Amino acid sequence: MPPPRTRGTALRQRLAELRGPDVPAKALDARALAALAANPGCKRRAILDGAGVNKAVLADALGSPSAFGQSQFAFMRGNAFEARVKADGGAELLRLVHEKLDPGAEPPTRAQVPRLDAIGPEGRAARTALALREATEAAAWTLLDHPMLALDVAGSPAFLEPDAVVVHPDGSWTVVEIKSFPMLDGSADPAKVGAAARQSAVYVLALEEVAAKLDPAPRVRHRILLVCPKDFSNLPTVSAVDVRKQRAVTGRQLARLTRIEDIADTLPEGTCFAPDRPSAELTAAVESVPAAYAPECLAACELAFHCRDHSRTSGAVTTLGRSLRAELGDLTTVDEVLAAAHGESGDPDDPAVAALRRAAELRAEALAHHPEEPQGRQGILDAEPEGAVCH
Repeated sequence: MPPPRTRGTALRQRLAELRGPDVPAKALDARALAALAANPGCKRRAILDGAGVNKAVLADALGSPSAFGQSQFAFMRGNAFEARVKADGGAELLRLVHEKLDPGAEPPTRAQVPRLDAIGPEGRAARTALALREATEAAAWTLLDHPMLALDVAGSPAFLEPDAVVVHPDGSWTVVEIKSFPMLDGSADPAKVGAAARQSAVYVLALEEVAAKLDPAPRVRHRILLVCPKDFSNLPTVSAVDVRKQRAVTGRQLARLTRIEDIADTLPEGTCFAPDRPSAELTAAVESVPAAYAPECLAACELAFHCRDHSRTSGAVTTLGRSLRAELGDLTTVDEVLAAAHGESGDPDDPAVAALRRAAELRAEALAHHPEEPQGRQGILDAEPEGAVCH
């Protein structure tokens, strides 16, 4: 007899049906999780990532190819730099960790580098947890090269692979993030450093789940080691990055995510995101899941162009930015905003409505002195820079 279907197996079967029976699952990595945590209200991304849908392939099938991703050249350059950093059993990497994060400990002269091979992501995650426990008990420098960590995301497990995790002689654990962008004169691009910090915060959360299962629980350090090329060379240099803020925000946002099975239960029967489906059917499947588009999605999601087109068609104010959307309260479309500004609808006691009407009055006064300026209701928004509201 076949084994009984549990809640977990039923969910996995449902997600496989959504992805397509012959479509392999795309692993959910820390970069995708950080982007998902930055937009927890997007049910579309949550269900697609949870089901392992390759959003880049899906975007191509929808006719809105993505410009998001890493070039092959950057990928190869990053792999070459990482191999250099980890050469000789990670001796240089451990020296940098000792120098930057733990100078009071004994130097890492005899570091351990355990093998983490196992079958499947579940097996690798279990092997990583065992290696972390053994290294903590041994109280010696240990380098875990590409360990596998598991993190529960909206009721579905996500398997994450940091570049490295170092166990210190005191039993504490440090996440190491290796990037190929340079540090020039000791500083790097703030946007790239911020993205690396958010990605590392996901690893810290996953490590804390592993640590919580040990007694006593080891300390997961909230200062991660960021390793980058020095200036324009291929020599590594490091910076200690405090990710406590990113960890707190990411943990809070991931906890807010609607459980994936709850989203799946609301979808029409037969919904499938397989890229070989007819275009109309595939578009209907994607549009059956609510999205929360904002301009920030263009730098973080492969479906951003598709969602932007539909957001513009519907006149959603989120197209102009999250800050503007937050200031407009219950006004969710451009038509509603313009109607409220001209007194055609809206509660005059609503601060957003009052601000819009005041802006309309000021614009009318300005146009009275400069009649050559364009007239019309749309000018209320055209007169303002994108993402701003008159107060």
